[in-house]
Formats: sequence, structure tokens, C-alpha cells
Amino acid sequence: MANLCIIYQTLIWICNTLTLKERKVLKIPFYKYQATGNDFVIIDHFGDRFFEDLSQEQIELLCHRKYGIGADGLMIIESDVDYDFRMIYYNSDGRSSSMCGNGGRAISHLAHHLGYIMGQGSFIAVDGKHEIKVNGGQFELKMNDVSSIHEYNNDFVLNTGSLHYIKLSEEVGQLEVVMEAHKIRYNEDFIAEGINVNFVEVRGDGLFMRTYERGVEDETLSCGTGATAAALVFIDEFGTEVAEANEVKVMTRGGELKVKCTKTEIGYEDIWLCGSATKVYEGIIDLKF
Repeated sequence: MANLCIIYQTLIWICNTLTLKERKVLKIPFYKYQATGNDFVIIDHFGDRFFEDLSQEQIELLCHRKYGIGADGLMIIESDVDYDFRMIYYNSDGRSSSMCGNGGRAISHLAHHLGYIMGQGSFIAVDGKHEIKVNGGQFELKMNDVSSIHEYNNDFVLNTGSLHYIKLSEEVGQLEVVMEAHKIRYNEDFIAEGINVNFVEVRGDGLFMRTYERGVEDETLSCGTGATAAALVFIDEFGTEVAEANEVKVMTRGGELKVKCTKTEIGYEDIWLCGSATKVYEGIIDLKF
């Protein structure tokens, strides 16, 4: 499968090379993925590079839901000498982003589909190394250790690969998420670098979460690093006895995620984000250079 993909990319490169001497349009193969409602455009750049780096405007266009393919973010999968692959991630505003947990699971699904990994593997992202396990239709992503959870105005701030604000709330389903998130996202403490804002409701032995993502600047149907952050706060606040085997179910508007971890004296380690990922379709788009 991997060899066929490289041949396919080579043919695309030849076609692009032969079009015009001063080419203005390239045909870019892409995959559209979703992972619990977070959707992504993924470009396979594992073999020979057939285009230069994309500009912010090009990425924003690809992610635009009216003029492009439409997505919460764009990812590029590339080869790496030390890992099975490299994950490069951009938000839908075209800017480089911090780690995306659902994106990590989606790109791992594609790597598995293309034969770059088998039952398990590892990749490098902006926040370091990640391990991946394929468990049936579930893709389990190992997150970085978390050593601190900071209290902020009776809420919580922590970094799970991306910076997250966790607000424990009631009746989260009725919240005006964008309006409430703007009060936090654009206050003087966070406006410069931005922060993802999560509203989390405790329901039985699990959580219901809605997320406003920086870079998308809107509510998304799910957030993997946000679910991880919410689960850690949940355990930190209510104790490990609330989480069977240190496993927390996090329901989002896009579907269910599970977070598994080990609590230590200095924080959390062996953190795994688990959930489904699906290839929606694949295609080719003309992109102006």
C-alpha cells in the first residue's frame, strides 16, 4: 500500500511538472478525516515532496467551509528518520498550532491505512514524541505527562500539549459557549497567545464537555487535548475513586472519548486518549501557487 501511495504521488508530481513551465496551479491529493466530530484535511507528504510549504492563505482556503474543503485544521504527514512519521498541524486560520489530540488519532488512522504503521507505532509532533496503538476501530494516543494544574479564578488552567482552561459548570448543554468563552479567551491574561476554553459538566461517572478552540475561534464538536485536560482536573478534584481504573469517559457533541492515566505524587503520567477516527473521503483539489 505504501509503495502504491508513493507511485501515486510521483505521478501527481510529474503531471504538475509537465503542466506549465511557470505553473500557477497544482493538483493536491488530500484525505478528509473526522475524529469525534473534529474534522481535518490531511495531505500525505511522506514520499517525495511535490510542493513547497503552504502559505497561511492557502491553508486557510483549504480549511474554509465555503471556498475550500472545510475543516477545523490541516495536517501534513511527513517521513522522519527517528519515528514512523512526523505530524505537522495548522489551525483553520492557517497558523501553526500546538498539539491536537483528535488530529493525532486521525493522522495515525491514515498512517495505518497507508501502511506506515501497523498495530502500534510512534510519531513526532510539535510537543514531542507520541505513541499510538490501534485497537480495533479505536486509536489510542499517548499524551505527554502533566506535572501541574493551576487554579485560576476558581477554575483551572493546564497544558496537555495545548493550553486549556477548564470551567466546571452546570447545564453545559444550554450554555452560549462562544459568548462565554470570549470572556476568557480575550481577557488580558490570555489574549496574546490565546487559550482553549472548555465547559465541563459532571454526569454520573463521566463528563460532558463543550469546547471553544483558539485558531478556529469557534466551538468545535470535540477536542482531544481538552478532553484530556478535563479528565485530569476531574480526577484531581474528586479523587481517583471516581474514575474506574483511572479511566474517565468524556462525552462531547461529536462522540465519546476515554482518557486513561496514572496519578503520581508529582502529577499524571502514562496518559492515553482513546476514541474512534474515520476517513470521510479523499480527493484532489486545485491549489494556486
